Amino acid sequence: MDRVYDHLVTLLSDKFEVDPARIGPDATLGDLELDSLAVVELYVTLQEEWQVPLDDSEASAGLTVTDVARSVTALLGEPAPGPEAAQ
Repeated sequence: MDRVYDHLVTLLSDKFEVDPARIGPDATLGDLELDSLAVVELYVTLQEEWQVPLDDSEASAGLTVTDVARSVTALLGEPAPGPEAAQ
């Protein structure tokens, strides 16, 4: 999950202009000031980049960065380590 989490942090800071200092494993997408449209855009971007079928109907501002990384990791068929891996 580390590579997915790290890529997600980069994506949030580069494409969505979120200050990297604000991005942490327990930060929700809402905490990072992503509105519902931006959250769906994030899901679509992740689907395209990782070639995984994320369900954007489940995309919400209440998801944490770790939640999103775990979803992608699971779809990639990689083992998902415990929460300490995302720190």
